[in-house]
Amino acid sequence: MLGPVILAASRSDRMRRLISAAPVTKQVVDRFIPGETVDEIVPIIQDLSDRGLELTMDVVGEDITRPEQAAAARDAYLALIDRLGELELGTRAEMSVKLSMFGQALPSPTTALFEGPSGPAPTFQSGHELALANVRPVVEAAAAIGTTVTLDAEDHTTLDSMFAIHEELRKDFPQTGCVIQAYLFRTEADARRLAESGSRVRLVKGAYKEPAEVAYQQKHEIDKAYVRILKVLMEGAGYPMIGSHDPRLISIAQELARTAGRKLDEYEFQMLYGIRSDEHLRLAAEGHRMRVYTAYGTDWYGYFMRRLAEKPANLRFFARSMISKG
Repeated sequence: MLGPVILAASRSDRMRRLISAAPVTKQVVDRFIPGETVDEIVPIIQDLSDRGLELTMDVVGEDITRPEQAAAARDAYLALIDRLGELELGTRAEMSVKLSMFGQALPSPTTALFEGPSGPAPTFQSGHELALANVRPVVEAAAAIGTTVTLDAEDHTTLDSMFAIHEELRKDFPQTGCVIQAYLFRTEADARRLAESGSRVRLVKGAYKEPAEVAYQQKHEIDKAYVRILKVLMEGAGYPMIGSHDPRLISIAQELARTAGRKLDEYEFQMLYGIRSDEHLRLAAEGHRMRVYTAYGTDWYGYFMRRLAEKPANLRFFARSMISKG
């Protein structure tokens, strides 16, 4: 299977330099990441919204090593939210954030790059505390323009921290969502805990290289786990967000929603920008809430490589482009 190999490459500095330097790469990356700046991404948001689609926005980047990078990530989201508010697009686009970008994995103690209530910048005893402090202003700003934030799931070692931050944010912003990954053994129990009134939970298969001790490795096992967990969410009291491009799983999701007596506005589908765009429009035309996960920014390498790993067709598309331009 090429997926694990590509995921390993996503962590390789040598592969990053090689792929980033290839002349054709930018052309292919644009299929999945349609802009690098707020000015470039706003027309995309407007166009998708005009087509009846909603969005969840991801400022790409992860694996930061310095507090100033975490502050820059926070400020990038705040700038996007400000622009969406000015254009009255707040209700059309939510934010998706990776807590690694906000300092979650930084060593402690860490000094944040903003003023504390009494003046000096506070020092945090852990990356977890720093990430919470950085993401809270983003959640507050999103709420102010009528939208919300979903905390993306990353590798399994980060999840206890992510869920704790999610729980803390929901005390003041109960619509804050989170992501769970079907390939992890723990996820069915997480889903049962999260499927409560007011919760928003996005279910995805999972896109990180995880060991066999914590995750299913075979596609058929992951698919079966996805259906089991989706059933838990559909039968629960929360708001399920179905993150999948798989036609079979989409059909199963619709049947589970009908069986659970859910109306069309009581769940939603989410798919990535640049993948199965016709299906986005088809589901929206049928009355489903369809949200497009749209990434933008300059630090695109990790995100791009996971898209290649998730689906063989994406890798074939990249390979054909490399050959045709070679």
